[in-house]
Amino acid sequence: MIPGVTGRHVLVTGAAGGIGGAVVVALESVGAQVSAWDQAGVDGVRAVDVRDQDAVREAWRATEAAGGTIELLVHAAGVMSDDWDVCMAVNAGGVRNTLDVATSAMIDRGTAGSIVVLSSNAAAIPRTAMAEYAASKAAATSYTRSVGLAVAGHGIRVNVVSPGSTLTPMLTGMWTCDADRERVLTGTPEQFRLGIPLGRIADPADIASTAVFLLSDAARHITMHDLRVDGGATLDM
Repeated sequence: MIPGVTGRHVLVTGAAGGIGGAVVVALESVGAQVSAWDQAGVDGVRAVDVRDQDAVREAWRATEAAGGTIELLVHAAGVMSDDWDVCMAVNAGGVRNTLDVATSAMIDRGTAGSIVVLSSNAAAIPRTAMAEYAASKAAATSYTRSVGLAVAGHGIRVNVVSPGSTLTPMLTGMWTCDADRERVLTGTPEQFRLGIPLGRIADPADIASTAVFLLSDAARHITMHDLRVDGGATLDM
């Protein structure tokens, strides 16, 4: 049992992805009622395009009509791309659309809530060949924290989890040989990229458990926080 999570209705976006899927599993394992969204509709997951705020608003209403009031939210929808417009539309615009709809609904009904947005440690530092992705995640992180400030007086907590390299298809899809894994761990000096001091790549479950903690009553006095879950890779920059 996790106070503040068990028995509550939680919406997870990006639920068909590696981290989003792990969040669903983690929440269900502690007795939360989970509703799942993803751009690709699969069994048990509602197809929602977070780039479209009207679609998000309608899906929010439909989800509550089917499962009751949404009390908690984990926004894990995101993409990695070298296309600026795609990154900004999904990673930044999707956060804006989902947070705006969620916080408006929570404020209108006058109840406290908790929201966690999955961003990236790439938001905090320059990245070679990842400028579009890093910029979109920086925008997402900044917007999330600003929304958190705006809604704090309504008792709504809004936090960010910023993973580093995590064993998902998004990461492994960029690998071309076995040596790529080692380079993630040890760093790539020619790209001015640090390795991972803890010497391991995160599992999606590592990120999911962090999100569950921030949703829970154990984190009841934490808001606007950007929690890096990257094995020390950004040295707390």
